[in-house]
Amino acid sequence: MAYWLMKSEPDVYSIDDLKKDKREPWDGIRNYQVRNMFRDQMKIGDLAFFYHSNCKPPAVAGIMSIASKAYPDATQFDPKSRYFDGKSDPENPRWLLVDVKYKRKLKREITLSELKEHKKLQDFRLNQRGNRLSVIPVTKKEWNLILNLE
Repeated sequence: MAYWLMKSEPDVYSIDDLKKDKREPWDGIRNYQVRNMFRDQMKIGDLAFFYHSNCKPPAVAGIMSIASKAYPDATQFDPKSRYFDGKSDPENPRWLLVDVKYKRKLKREITLSELKEHKKLQDFRLNQRGNRLSVIPVTKKEWNLILNLE
């Protein structure tokens, strides 16, 4: 099993939205590195932290599981979508997504500043300067350390 952290702005889609929906496609990814993680590394049953980004304060808010293999993101073909990509070919789609399934909210949100203060998480990719990816791998050790903070 692998572990992940997946970012979403809570005013766009939050852990509470996922709790209500139960299962949802994680669409709109337009980064090749993340697309490749979806395609080559994510497996059904992997666990992911749901991270609220671009808010005050940014924080780990819950846990979800990967519920599907990667498949084409339909928003890339929809001219009305903000994620439309006119260069993507339906025969060879450029962008992929995975479905995620709600597991639970954390007992309390664990803020980015708290994660940065934790000495054992100084190598955690979320804490690295310049890390802008919306999906990042999490080691089992990091996973357990973060869960122990809740």
